[in-house]
Amino acid sequence: MNAPFITVTSVSKHFDPQLSLGDHIAGVLGGAVETRAVRAVQDVSLELVRGEVLGLVGESGCGKSTLGRMIAGILPPTAGAVAIEGAPVMAGRRPARKRTTRVQMIFQDPYASLDPRMRVGDALAEGPIVHRLVSRAAAPAYVAGWLRKVGLAADAAQRYPHQFSGGQRQRIAIARALAMQPDVLVCDEPVASLDVSIQAQVLNLFLALRHELALTMVFISHHLGVVRHVSDRVAIMYLGRIVEIGPADAIYTHPQHPYTQALLQSVPQLTLTEDVVTSFKPIDGELPSPLAPPPGCAFHQRCALAEPRCRQQVPLMRDVGRQHAAACHLLPASTDVPSASAR
Repeated sequence: MNAPFITVTSVSKHFDPQLSLGDHIAGVLGGAVETRAVRAVQDVSLELVRGEVLGLVGESGCGKSTLGRMIAGILPPTAGAVAIEGAPVMAGRRPARKRTTRVQMIFQDPYASLDPRMRVGDALAEGPIVHRLVSRAAAPAYVAGWLRKVGLAADAAQRYPHQFSGGQRQRIAIARALAMQPDVLVCDEPVASLDVSIQAQVLNLFLALRHELALTMVFISHHLGVVRHVSDRVAIMYLGRIVEIGPADAIYTHPQHPYTQALLQSVPQLTLTEDVVTSFKPIDGELPSPLAPPPGCAFHQRCALAEPRCRQQVPLMRDVGRQHAAACHLLPASTDVPSASAR
């Protein structure tokens, strides 16, 4: 077993919601104002080995983007820690600042992440120059090399973001992240805003870059079909917690958690093997509010198989196979594992 490269240890992230106008009025009049934190991520532990791609999947609002930002060092965790080869990603909390350039993030909307007033070449060169990865004199050639690496012409450096298509802008965003010479890419829904044909091209680019540059990647998506062919392992997230994690093949052919099964049911083009029951129960209802998560198993309100204990006890992660674990009371009695890493 390879030593962990990225270690996420008992990470949680809580946000303090802003008071509404009614709350402010109640406070002025002397009334009690109750504030509850948004529990975006709850006690998540993960381990990745060098060169691995982890697919992180769940509905909108499940906390996967928040978890990705903590791994990337953009958000400090409320509790827990993220480390690369034992070194913390965050240098401190007040003020929170990123300690390393070894992790870079690619966002869903590349246009929003690019300064429309900057030429593409300047946007790509800014970070490497500041961090002394390249001299100002050598920056044009350096930028041209990364543009070609992602399938764009070198003269793209002289143009502005609005002069490119959505797929081309995402390639620019990828080049900008790679220009920082990272070991890790956190990709937050990087193809969600693209046409299906362009999605396939960008996914193939990620696969090629992953192997050529020996990148470790966290690939975030709400769509299980998207991450199937780019991930070594897949983690399923629901209301801030990892509910199942395992090798990609195991997740798609032998899903254990009812939520994972329901997500698979929502991907009609997914072909499952004959030894898997394909008549999974669809998901009913809406994702509960992270302001007031339900007690017990967070999924019990939408689970057709829920039992009384599901409404009272938070299920522990259990081993269900080689490097495959799930958190569900309905699984056969097995060994409980201390974290969601399942390694």
